[in-house]
Amino acid sequence: MVPHLVTALTGPINELEQRIIDSMPATERWFRLEWMEHTPPFYCSVDIRNAGFKLAPVDTNLYPDGWNNLSEPMLPLAVQAAMAAIEKICPEARNLLLIPENHRQDNTFYLCNIEQLVRIFRMAGLNVRVGSIDPDIKAPTEIALPNGGSVLLEPVIRSERRLGLKDFDPCTILVNNDLSSGAPGILEDLHEQYLLPPLHAGWHVRLKSRHFASYEEVTKRFSKMLGIDPWLINPMYNQCGEVDFNNSTGLDCLRSNTDSLLGRIRRKYKEYGIQEKPFVVVKADNGTSGIGIATVRDMHDLDALEERVRKVVPVRQGGQPISNVIIQEGILTHERINDAVAEPVVYMLDRYVVGGFYRVHAHRGIDENLNAPGARYVPLAFDDSNLLPEPGKKPGASAPNRFYMYGVVARLAMLAASYELEATDPLLEELS
Repeated sequence: MVPHLVTALTGPINELEQRIIDSMPATERWFRLEWMEHTPPFYCSVDIRNAGFKLAPVDTNLYPDGWNNLSEPMLPLAVQAAMAAIEKICPEARNLLLIPENHRQDNTFYLCNIEQLVRIFRMAGLNVRVGSIDPDIKAPTEIALPNGGSVLLEPVIRSERRLGLKDFDPCTILVNNDLSSGAPGILEDLHEQYLLPPLHAGWHVRLKSRHFASYEEVTKRFSKMLGIDPWLINPMYNQCGEVDFNNSTGLDCLRSNTDSLLGRIRRKYKEYGIQEKPFVVVKADNGTSGIGIATVRDMHDLDALEERVRKVVPVRQGGQPISNVIIQEGILTHERINDAVAEPVVYMLDRYVVGGFYRVHAHRGIDENLNAPGARYVPLAFDDSNLLPEPGKKPGASAPNRFYMYGVVARLAMLAASYELEATDPLLEELS
């Protein structure tokens, strides 16, 4: 099932689609040269919003879950990408230890994601076991899943400088925990073991504002090559630090930066003749899962925000208080599955797009966060005939072309993440 745009098929996005498809050799060469200079994150997912007049990422997750939402035809792509990634990092790899999130034993949906990751890396030629660093897991615990499968969680064993399981010594450790609460000491100072992603990819270090600063840099160069306005693929943003919502401090920064950003968006809307009302999204500068999100459409919203935000944005994932916020340009989504609002989420392993799905919410509007209870997931229609773009098709008429465009934007976000990780790598900081 392929969602359809309800906006007219003559807007800027279709011009962008045509430009990207026409420039496909130059686009792929551009990415190829970038990956010669930069190392992609091991895996990631990118949430994308398609407003019809603008297509841009709104979040990039370096510890993606939801792999169970990918369709079966996508599995061979994921396995091949996993093989390429492992060969590049550790060609002799034999054993892989997968570390899931803590306290998720009752969340069988999340554990189905872990089961799918185990499946992918086993098919890539690795012995895979799931090692939990959750103190509640004291003995091997098998959990049945609603799909008929199961996941065996085993307590990790930490020696002086290595991490493993009983009778299982991995050379590679894959973490599926975004470390919002900080880096566990048990994962630090490992000897001759590859930890993927590195610890500084966690939300205890990452900032959304830093990521989107890198993304802005990437899109400026890509857009210059393509001859387009970077705004068509880049969400504008401002950032405020040292905000205390409970004590009402730092809110002047929030007010001035929100007003400034709304003004910049209005000017762009006027330039393109867009009749929609602009809005911004205020959220924690670090963290995931849609926690701590408030929508502001005009300065009157900010008059009531102080009281409301105490209920909406008090803490981020992991229970940590919010002190830094990002004010991000809000991007409508004009895609639908039946009558429900939808947004694409693209999944990548190494530098390869391996699939994705639509996050669909029947009770949310086109300007609201869809990553909320009640969301459902529909795999992107990447069947055998839809793996490659179709040059020559009329803009807006080809699902493969639309999906290819999603993949281009997602790879730009992945490249920005590689810039971001290089800038925060403690080893590179020591060398400099």
